[in-house]
Amino acid sequence: MRTIIGVTALFLSAGTACATGGIWCSVDDPQVKFQVDAGVTTGMGGPTFNFRGDLEIKARPAGDQLRRTTFENSNLTQYGLDNKELRLNIYHEQEVAQTYGSVELTILTRASDEGVYDGDYKLAVYDSTGDKDSDGKPVDLTGKISCGAE
Repeated sequence: MRTIIGVTALFLSAGTACATGGIWCSVDDPQVKFQVDAGVTTGMGGPTFNFRGDLEIKARPAGDQLRRTTFENSNLTQYGLDNKELRLNIYHEQEVAQTYGSVELTILTRASDEGVYDGDYKLAVYDSTGDKDSDGKPVDLTGKISCGAE
């Protein structure tokens, strides 16, 4: 009897299965080094989960607050993935000792092969201590990127 009740409870608690995959992008060029990745569900509009990443801006001095940045779920502000394109917008800001800084990483790619997306990245870096003109304009770094999705 316990077996029948246990099997029935297990059967009733099982919902429809959702397949998952992932996305990942990485760059290691003279300006920056970064890796971002996330899990992606195939149902419910394909939301991401466990988004994470690490960014190093090589031109910034050691110990600088913006040289290294770690990304988390809350930093992925926009995301789009289909068979033609992968687009990501990642934003992180920080304030240390009354100095404000932010990084915004935009990744725009097109499918070049099944599961392979090639394109460009743009990294906008704003540092209030380096903004001598007080114009609020970030420094832009750009380059080529290759991403994958499954």
